[in-house]
Amino acid sequence: MLLHRSGSKTSSGKFGTAFFSLFRSQPRPLAGVYNIQVVSLQEELDAPVSLPKELRYALFNAPSLKERLESVLQNGKAIGVRTVQKTPERVLSAINTVSQFSQHKTIVTWLPALLIQQKLPNILRSDYERAREQHVDLNREIATILDHRLEFKKFMIIDDNHVGLTSEDTSLIADLNALITPIVLKHVVSRMTFDNADTRTEIAQSILKALLIIGPITQVLELYTRGFGKIFAASMDDILSEVAELFALRGSGFAWKQLVQRMKILVPVFALASYGAYHVDTLIAENHLALAGILFGASAVALSLTTALQSIRMYKQCIDALIAEEKLPPASSVRRWLLALRQDFTNPARLGLFTGAFVSPIAAMIVFIGLPFLVHNGWALAILGTAETLTAGSFVVIARQLNALRFQIALSRLLSRQFEFHGSRNL
Repeated sequence: MLLHRSGSKTSSGKFGTAFFSLFRSQPRPLAGVYNIQVVSLQEELDAPVSLPKELRYALFNAPSLKERLESVLQNGKAIGVRTVQKTPERVLSAINTVSQFSQHKTIVTWLPALLIQQKLPNILRSDYERAREQHVDLNREIATILDHRLEFKKFMIIDDNHVGLTSEDTSLIADLNALITPIVLKHVVSRMTFDNADTRTEIAQSILKALLIIGPITQVLELYTRGFGKIFAASMDDILSEVAELFALRGSGFAWKQLVQRMKILVPVFALASYGAYHVDTLIAENHLALAGILFGASAVALSLTTALQSIRMYKQCIDALIAEEKLPPASSVRRWLLALRQDFTNPARLGLFTGAFVSPIAAMIVFIGLPFLVHNGWALAILGTAETLTAGSFVVIARQLNALRFQIALSRLLSRQFEFHGSRNL
């Protein structure tokens, strides 16, 4: 019988008013969230299609393990495959600490090599000293990450009948885990990287919930002050998104002084976007609905797109600093920008924002032309004005689901290739 068990350790919290609960972060799992697939009957081993893919992979590569597995099941025990679905908070904290104190807020430049090859990041003596001043032991933080690299997916013995584990049981589990370690490590990199980005934008995701207020306010403004209604619909999303961006970057370790420098560019862009949104009504009055839609959509995403581009530039400066300190090998300017893009896009919301930024003007144009009675509707304008934010949020949800499926898909392909290879050899 194949069972699914799941569990987690979470902190409990009391919620205040309904409004302020919108901004309250969800309780974080301290010990990780996990899922367990259980094989408890000997007959299941004769029907490999129903077995967890991890066990099928192990048996395919080491058929002799079947007899040892049967022995475990005959003794009233079960075999479980445990998958951690959310990185423990302590591990995420260690990743951020190493990133901020020694790697200029970057993750992709050192974490994959640490997890897969156990290659330690380059850390200067000055980095260690600066960390010690804050009572931080960087070696301990790295050890925490390494200690959890093989904990994300592993086999285990389930002894519900309290029979007791034998040396043969522990040896079997060690052999099973050794077989899947190479493929599991790729999953670990993806899991930790995604969870780190998801945690850094937790405050951002909470702020985005406040976008629910834009619709009714825009509706009122459109009834009495039409030009200002469109400015509010187009710009309020950008303002909230910028606040979210600031908190996300602050969570990555950037100083407030660095973040304030962004305003030199953002203020003129905001003024230009507001000017464009205010003149949308003029184009509507002249029956230039297509141009009105494009202008409104472009005004709605101008600040968000500028914010995103500035974030990439800031990460490019971080890459430059790493190369200057010889923590990374010399690289061309193109390579540096690509690394900055890769770092920034560890947050799936970023890809969603760029996608939404290009879709927003087109979507607004289609709505203005096809549904002209909505050009002054506050709710419609609020949705069109937050298109890039809604798209970014959707990308986060989709990425979370895809990240969970990625390992299973890769394992299925590997099993299929192995089956085809061995099948061709038997012909």
